[in-house]
Amino acid sequence: MKESDFEDCLQSHASLKITPDSQKSKSLIETADERIKYISKDIHDGNANFIFEDYYSSILEYLHSLALNDGYKISNHVCLGFYLKDFLKRSDLFILFDDLRYKRNSLVYYGKRMEYNVAIDAIEKSKKLIKDLKELLKFN
Repeated sequence: MKESDFEDCLQSHASLKITPDSQKSKSLIETADERIKYISKDIHDGNANFIFEDYYSSILEYLHSLALNDGYKISNHVCLGFYLKDFLKRSDLFILFDDLRYKRNSLVYYGKRMEYNVAIDAIEKSKKLIKDLKELLKFN
């Protein structure tokens, strides 16, 4: 089943209702924060795609942390996006995340490296999304 919203994700069991897990949520935040500290600030054509991947990994950790706080275990990136859009009611963040998800999939699954300027743009969008997710985590 191809999910088209968060309700579909629940129906297909790609997302499960669980007991909220604040300890695991906190651990994911710490991991994401640590990863970001070690991302190279020296970005060039040879490493820009890899730096983007590191930021994307941190985005996933923040999203899973939010979901765990709300009592959800989400097994794929598409459903994480629908969680943002449908559960958190943040279509703005969904659009940003979905664009980054598409770029990451092209890179990881199809070997399509981004041009330097596209990678730089994806890194900047990742940083913005991370800032917004961290704000959500403060109130969650």
